[in-house]
Amino acid sequence: MINGARQGKLSGLRRLVAAAMSRDLDAFLIPGPDIARAHGLDIEAAGLRLAVSPRHASVLLVVGAIPPALREAAAVIYAQMVRPRAILVLGTEEPSSLPAADVVTGLSQQGLIQGVHQLRGAFAEGAFRLDVSDFDAPVLQVRIEYTCPMHPEVVQDEPGSCPKCGMNLVPREAQAGAGHAHMDMQATSSHEHHDMDHGVAVEYTCPMHPEVVQSKPGSCPECGMNLEPREAQTESMHEHHHMDHDAAVEYTCPMHPEVVQSEPGSCPKCGMNLEPREMQDTQTHEHAGMDSDADHGSMDHSAMDHGDMAFMSMIDVTKDLPRSGDGLPMEWIDAPFGPFFPGLPGGLLLTLTLDGDTVAGSDARSLIENVDLLQQLPMDTMSFVEQLAGMDPLAPVAYRLLACRALENAAGVKASADTACARIGALERERIASHLGWLALFGQQTGFDWLMRRAAALQLKARHADLEQTVALKPAIQALTKQLQRTPLLKSRTAGIGRLAPDATLRGPVARAAGISDDARSMDKIFTTLGFTPANRKEGDALARLHVRLDEITHSLALIEAAGAIELPVPANIGKVSGTGEAVVETPRGMACLQLTLEMGEVVAAQLETPSTHHLTLIGALIEQQELGDALVAVGSLDLSPWEVRQ
Repeated sequence: MINGARQGKLSGLRRLVAAAMSRDLDAFLIPGPDIARAHGLDIEAAGLRLAVSPRHASVLLVVGAIPPALREAAAVIYAQMVRPRAILVLGTEEPSSLPAADVVTGLSQQGLIQGVHQLRGAFAEGAFRLDVSDFDAPVLQVRIEYTCPMHPEVVQDEPGSCPKCGMNLVPREAQAGAGHAHMDMQATSSHEHHDMDHGVAVEYTCPMHPEVVQSKPGSCPECGMNLEPREAQTESMHEHHHMDHDAAVEYTCPMHPEVVQSEPGSCPKCGMNLEPREMQDTQTHEHAGMDSDADHGSMDHSAMDHGDMAFMSMIDVTKDLPRSGDGLPMEWIDAPFGPFFPGLPGGLLLTLTLDGDTVAGSDARSLIENVDLLQQLPMDTMSFVEQLAGMDPLAPVAYRLLACRALENAAGVKASADTACARIGALERERIASHLGWLALFGQQTGFDWLMRRAAALQLKARHADLEQTVALKPAIQALTKQLQRTPLLKSRTAGIGRLAPDATLRGPVARAAGISDDARSMDKIFTTLGFTPANRKEGDALARLHVRLDEITHSLALIEAAGAIELPVPANIGKVSGTGEAVVETPRGMACLQLTLEMGEVVAAQLETPSTHHLTLIGALIEQQELGDALVAVGSLDLSPWEVRQ
């Protein structure tokens, strides 16, 4: 049986359907394929097909422990999957926001294969059953709130009309439990001016009808809006142009001027209060009841006195709306991309404000929440090394080496030349695997399926390859590099996209693609002895970042051969020493810096700087006013790791 079975009796026909389902399992991966490959998992080799949409998936595959914010997002993904559906967890921790996992196995390729085998049996026997339970989670619950189409800052819990323009409020869904960020505007307008100088005379006026002025609070006699306080003007400024009360008056809608009535009321189209205006002569208004789509091209409007018209023009109505790049006011929408969006790193939530297909604004943040990583001190040295190495599954060797070097610096211990070379071999192997993993994500994002598959396959082979196996991969990696350099469509898709000017906040390949020689390996004597030279470009766009990473893959292969060994960093035995130490390591994404304090052999304080923390702040300026597709490519080209972002 599976928790997400489809309701129905397991008849003979349904047994055949269930058996067919058990053979073709599509999985939606959490946190993402980049994390799965970093753990050495080949999803398709285990018999699963990767689905890019939860609606096409029958299995929710959870890889390792995920933080609380991602658990809520996983619950939303699971709710979107059609029944029958199952949960396969690789690792020991089951996300509390989801139903109990149908299968739990170890975080390894063998564990994945065993889990898929168990799932096939569960689907074949339990895809249908009579009693099924609905899935619910707090994050799935919604409430209805009401807002004004013209003034989105007006939000109320109940239906009504906008206190600013009188338009009917429209309902929209809001997440349950979310705080009421917007106050009721009726209450706000009455109290927002309490900070006025009470020594100054105050008068009250209508925002929509400035000719209405009273000495006391109240409502507008023309539209019913609450009057707002202001400092009283001089007497000369109160000479208002009142209507001639002997003239005939008609009522029209500010938003729909074709709506004209002889009596006060509300617009039948949008609900706004009709506003009065003096009727023009008969010839001017003889067509007032005509269809607004009629041809008025032959009418002579030059005789009309538009200055006396009381309704608001569209310029007045839209004057406070945000402006697009072309100067036109548009209806902007906020669209989330992530934290499981194909082609972007798992755990990155990118919320874009879209003006049509153009990005008008953005908010990027990591949902991994590694905030408390270095707040669990004091800690013994071995635990500290493991903790830092496990912080970022995309670069565990780099952060393991960073911890070892900082500890050895604090203790005054120096690794031997052979050990240092072997550590460099492990670091450069990880750089190759990381850049190949980025190429796989980049291929998925840009639609180059062949690139995604070849880069992913090479990444899995390079991840734990020994020296001989790494050298054996060199022809295949070089062939991929040459093919990429000869792909004209790839150049046209990336050239000029996400251009960055040289800046002190840039790190790693992003900096080197903009002409900045920012590479911690240049200051390492062992690296220079092995023949290290930094890769550089100067265009600063997505294409330049691609070429820098390709150059670094080739150069890392040469460095591994020169080092002659690959060995994971292991901290030296430093005993019960006290002191302070620091270290820098050029991770696959740029320079990471660590400072720590030892007391009697324990780490009691630490400070960590990571490249993705800096690069996350680049996104806003990088993609503003860019087309949506180009913006996503630009963000992907930064190669962010949400796991190393320090918030």
